[in-house]
Amino acid sequence: MKFNLRFFISWILSAVAMFSLFYIWHGYFLNDFKRIEFPYTWFVSFAAFTYLIIAFGLLFIFESSLLRKVDNIFMRGIATGASVGFILFMIVTVIHISFTRQLTASYLMIDCLWQVAEQTIGGLIIATCYIFIISHDHEIA
Repeated sequence: MKFNLRFFISWILSAVAMFSLFYIWHGYFLNDFKRIEFPYTWFVSFAAFTYLIIAFGLLFIFESSLLRKVDNIFMRGIATGASVGFILFMIVTVIHISFTRQLTASYLMIDCLWQVAEQTIGGLIIATCYIFIISHDHEIA
């Protein structure tokens, strides 16, 4: 993985997009932020850092030798985002299950679809950046 302009722009744009989708979904549609029991700025800071890590993971998988075999860059972005979204859904559900007593199948299904959609959009942003940003062989770091 080369740390060039293409990498940094796709990383940051993907993280910002996924964080924005997260904030809209949990903050406005689900009103989850009302239940936060510690300082709101901590939560937003932790979430922003988390989405930087998720976007880095998306880029790492997008650049993997296995997915480099996929010729269509948009399909590579979709495959990366959907797989990472599903894995994150499974991890969050296992952690979250002990805090919630009344999880319904429809809630889990909607949550899974949202998580997969959110990370798929992140993967598509990475793919779009890889198409439109000219990457020279000069590395930044």
